[in-house]
Amino acid sequence: MNALPGPVPALSISDLTVAYDRVPAVHHLTGRFEPGSLTAIVGPNGAGKSTLLKSIAGLVPPSEGRITLEGGGRDRIAYLPQLAEIDRSFPISVFDVVSLGLWREAGLFHALTHENERRARAAIAAVGLDGFERKQVGTLSAGQLQRALFARLMLQDAGLVLLDEPFAAVDERTAGDLLSLVAEWHREGRTIIAVLHDIERVREAFPDTLLIAREPVAWGPTQEVLTPDNLRRARYISDSWPSAA
Repeated sequence: MNALPGPVPALSISDLTVAYDRVPAVHHLTGRFEPGSLTAIVGPNGAGKSTLLKSIAGLVPPSEGRITLEGGGRDRIAYLPQLAEIDRSFPISVFDVVSLGLWREAGLFHALTHENERRARAAIAAVGLDGFERKQVGTLSAGQLQRALFARLMLQDAGLVLLDEPFAAVDERTAGDLLSLVAEWHREGRTIIAVLHDIERVREAFPDTLLIAREPVAWGPTQEVLTPDNLRRARYISDSWPSAA
């Protein structure tokens, strides 16, 4: 990614509830992700973090409330699911996985131009996978697969980037390299929202944090959100909710 192709999206959430079988996974959330912000979403297990990200991405419909993307349509969103959700048995090469990031401009069933191929190879090299282009994704380690998925994100060139546990299940070197890419995207002015479980990494690298326990606990500058009192309150609220399906 480099200069943004259009205005940087902001994201407003108004009284959002997302439920599974009438049990709220996200309950009455209101707030705004400012243009160019870098925000971590944290909370206990089962707090609705991934559900919120999927709802923003348009994969899970709200039960109540609204999600408003300002400054662009859904085509301005790039979404990275958790590694555990990726089907690694499908016979596809690293090059083909990364090239999927170009589908909006190249089309799903059109041949890539020489420029498209050059950009795909450059993205692969940028994430440290030069020479892996023809390897099948099923042969990759977790860290290598995540690098390939980050290369695909680079080609999507979106103004709003959604990352679900992007550093989970990868080695520390890979996590550091990918975090550097996130920091670069932030410097380019993109709006980035990441679900994370590593509180210390959030404190070190993410200026803003949303702490949820299905319902909002705190949202704002990270040092003001991740206080011992707020973390204890999040755990208490989470434990008081019935299990979602």
